[in-house]
Amino acid sequence: MNEKLITVTTPLLPPLDEFIPYLEDIWKRKWLTNNGHYHQQLEKELCEFLGVKYISLFSNGTLGLVTALQALKITGEVITSPYSFVATTHSLWWNNIKPVFVDVDPVTLNLDPAKIEAAITPMTTAIMPVHVYGTPCDMDAIQKIADTYGLKIIYDAAHAFAVKKDGESVLNYGDLSILSFHATKTYSTIEGGAIICHDEKMKQRIDYLKNFGFADEVTVVAPGINAKMNEVQAAYGLLGLKYVERAIESRKVAADKYKDELKEVDGLTFMADFDNVVSNYSYFPIFIDEQKFGMSRDSLYQKMKDNNVLGRRYFYPLISSFSTYKGLPSAGVQNLPVANKAASQVICLPLHHELSTEDLDRIISIIKS
Repeated sequence: MNEKLITVTTPLLPPLDEFIPYLEDIWKRKWLTNNGHYHQQLEKELCEFLGVKYISLFSNGTLGLVTALQALKITGEVITSPYSFVATTHSLWWNNIKPVFVDVDPVTLNLDPAKIEAAITPMTTAIMPVHVYGTPCDMDAIQKIADTYGLKIIYDAAHAFAVKKDGESVLNYGDLSILSFHATKTYSTIEGGAIICHDEKMKQRIDYLKNFGFADEVTVVAPGINAKMNEVQAAYGLLGLKYVERAIESRKVAADKYKDELKEVDGLTFMADFDNVVSNYSYFPIFIDEQKFGMSRDSLYQKMKDNNVLGRRYFYPLISSFSTYKGLPSAGVQNLPVANKAASQVICLPLHHELSTEDLDRIISIIKS
């Protein structure tokens, strides 16, 4: 087998010759972290680019989630989705909060608002939904429930960079939203993340918490953590902003080709397009019905791998099936039928800005054959 390896994603690397002047300037300034020049500039430019009021940069998205829960003083139980990357639930566990899993909507694969109310107990303090694959949650329905029961909402928006619904950034909903800028994401700072909030006071509290709780040289206002983004990552992110829209457009071309070529394949389905949503084309999940397709999901996954095409069973296994969480009352298979079905059928196909027409034809041919 001599065909080139096609990976499920590839990092958005800006031209090295354009990055070097940033590095030279950082070397000249000798200010590598602690809210430096490029850190401040990136926060400002991201607010403008994303259409949000306040953003606090983090060294990664997971620490953003952990800190968001601290910032809102969340305790007790939090209702969340089992159909996500495990960091969503880990952030609760690290804060000594009990995750309560609720099943997902069969169309969006996001937390199903119709199932949330039944999971609320006197211990519930918040809801942590996930914009899965960048598809917006039913934010109005979730907000209505939160308002009725006096709950906070923290959105895991790791997949939702630049996603809009009805012309508005999805990051402006809920109490806080957390982004990931990991190397595998549509927009990256190599490692990194951010918390989006809606007022200056909360931004200040988050900034204290991510810097050990320091308010000034001698005042520590809370038991904070070290989650600051450094200058090299911030400069990389600034440069990446110049290229991300072009990369999203390339991803859209690939996603449209998949839709066009795979729509007639029996036993294979993919996510619907949603009205009034501006997508970032982060992922292209397909779902395999073994009986109709004539092959199991795992057999197709292996067949792709044997042909040097790397898909990803994302999200499989479910968070609720991991040893840390499977003993929770809400983790039972009978409680999460939709999520379990999706996890057993999903493969995310390669989707990134460097895929050629030949690459896409090869991937499609393997699936169709």
